[in-house]
This record gives sequence, C-alpha cells and structure tokens, in this order.
Amino acid sequence: MLGMRFGVNMMEPGSRAEFVAKVRRAEEFGYDVVTVADHLGMPAPFPSLVAAAEATSRVRLGTFVLNTPFYNPALLARDVATTDALCGGRLELGLGAGYVKEEFEAAGLPWERAGKRLDHVERTVLELRELFGDPEYRPRPVQDGGPPLVLGGWGDRMLTLAAKHADTVALTGAPVGEDGGLSGLAGAAAWEERMSFLRSILGGRPVEVNLLVQLVVVTDDRRAALADLQRFAPSMSVDEIGELPTLLVGSVAEIADQVAGMRERFGVSSLSVLERSYAEFAPVLERLS
Repeated sequence: MLGMRFGVNMMEPGSRAEFVAKVRRAEEFGYDVVTVADHLGMPAPFPSLVAAAEATSRVRLGTFVLNTPFYNPALLARDVATTDALCGGRLELGLGAGYVKEEFEAAGLPWERAGKRLDHVERTVLELRELFGDPEYRPRPVQDGGPPLVLGGWGDRMLTLAAKHADTVALTGAPVGEDGGLSGLAGAAAWEERMSFLRSILGGRPVEVNLLVQLVVVTDDRRAALADLQRFAPSMSVDEIGELPTLLVGSVAEIADQVAGMRERFGVSSLSVLERSYAEFAPVLERLS
C-alpha cells in the first residue's frame, strides 16, 4: 500500500451506537488510524477514543489534533496515560496550537498570540516527555515513554518543533490567516516549499508526514466536479482547484494515482480524510491495498 498509513478523523456528534458503528466500519474498510478532532461542538476526544477502543481491535486511535492551550500539561498527562491504558496501548497523541479564537473565548480561555500558543505546545511536549520518562510516574501509559507524538501545523516554528520531537508531522495545508474556502488551501508549490523546509531541518531523522484531505469526490467526470467546486473559490481556475493536494477528485483509479503521486512528489507517508469522506474514500483505499 505504497508504504502509507490511512486515517479518518471523526468530527460529528451522535449517539454511542452511531459512533461505534462508524469506527467499526472504518476498521472494516481497512483504515489504519481512527482519530477524533478537538473542537467545541464536536465529541470530546478522550472518552470517544476509549469507546472506539472497545469497538475495534486493530486500528490505532488518536487525537487529531488537540488544542493544546486548552490543557494543563500535568492534567493532560494523566488523561493521556489513562486513555493509552484503556485503549490497550493503541493511542497516538496529536497536538496543535489551536487556531479558532471564538472557541477560546467560548471556553473562557485567553486567546494568546501565535508565539505564546506555540510556547505552550513546546512546554507541554517537554513536560509529557519528562513525566512519561519517569518510572515512578502514575498512572502509567502502556507504551514506553508515552504514545507516539503527532504535531500538526504549517508554519516554520511548529514544523521546527515537530522536526525535533514528533513521530508524525501533520501538515495542515491550510495556512492560518488565509481567506476561507478552497482559496485558503495551499497549492502544490506551497507544499513543495514546506516539504523542502521540513527536510532541511530534520537532518535525516525519519518521520511520518501526514496530509489531511479536506474533501473526497469520487466521480467519472472529474472536470465537471472540479468546475462545481469553483463556487467555493471563484478566483481560482478549474485547473488550479484540481492541483490542490488536499482535494481528491476523480474516479477511483484517478484518485489512487493522485495519492501515489503525492507520495512520490511530496514524500507524504500518511493520509487522513475527514469523517464526511471516509466512505467515499473506501474504494480508493481498497484499490491501493
């Protein structure tokens, strides 16, 4: 399977039965990872992952990604260690700096400038590493040293932090501060620049590189589907929309080729789709396997 892992990021609230059915279906489809987002109005990550662990046997389970400034590092360490234990050592911990100001305001938490939020991410990473590296720390995570670390972002500082500490670098492909809609998604040239920057600071250290796909559209008429998406980005041509790495549009064969091309061109070794697209992507996943 191209040496890649594939994940689905769960985001929709619902009943326990609905959630359990979705994660079981994701495992049956062949996904390698089931993750849960961290936004107000969406399911809480840690209890959701424990429920997912009870309903599955194979898939890895992760946060994708936590709004780290929401959390006190010592309290987060307790939740992470407990969740890893209850998930049987299948947890992967994804951390991000947060980017939705309104969520911080709704939670009564200060909205700090980006540098301050990244300071908190770095402080959290170092404290978790220290706590999980202490043989006397309780509760103990199942995985030695704690779960694998996923750091999600796009800018220089987050990528530099990820290059130093992360097992997986999750590139958002949607730079904060850009206009909304498809026009806010990074194009192929921007991805090449970011990957070049990341490789320059990794110093040869092997990491998994994740790409988060925003939408999957399986169709026999790729051109028409891309033209339809123009309503979300009137300033972009159909060809420009078709070159966005975070959109997968076309037949099953065309999308499979696109994924293989991103593996070759950008060095992507992990791909995640949003919950709304996980069934749509399943035939592509089957073809790739």
